[in-house]
Amino acid sequence: MFLKSKKSPPAGAGAAGPPPSIISAAMRLIGDLVSQGEVQIDGTVEGDIRAKSLLVGETADIKGEILAETVRVHGRIDGQIKARVVHLARTAHVAGDVWHESLSIETGAFIEGNCKRMNERRETPAAETATGGTDALSAPAARIVGAASPEGKKLFG
Repeated sequence: MFLKSKKSPPAGAGAAGPPPSIISAAMRLIGDLVSQGEVQIDGTVEGDIRAKSLLVGETADIKGEILAETVRVHGRIDGQIKARVVHLARTAHVAGDVWHESLSIETGAFIEGNCKRMNERRETPAAETATGGTDALSAPAARIVGAASPEGKKLFG
């Protein structure tokens, strides 16, 4: 009378991977953090972070270098960010250089440092030696100090 359907799950439904590792707002971590997956930080971290994907919550305060594939920032970072994709939300406060392939900055985000675009393809070591290094990595793409108000007016300080 009641038959179970033997439909297969939609493509990608079972392959979501493990849940993110979470550093809660009540937690303080001193030392380096390394993860092969996604990390969400809402607390305080004093140390370098290496992860595939990093979400920095609004209550987060990070002092250290970040290296990841994707970084979404809603909180505070005092240190360098190196990631393929970087998104700074309106509540982000970054003091440090941002190395990226793709960068998006919402109105109201604060960044004090150099924004440098990394080339997707790397030069060969022989070409780097001949030119003395890659020009694209040595020259800043932009230097931003201050924040923009929702009305689009620049705020400095």
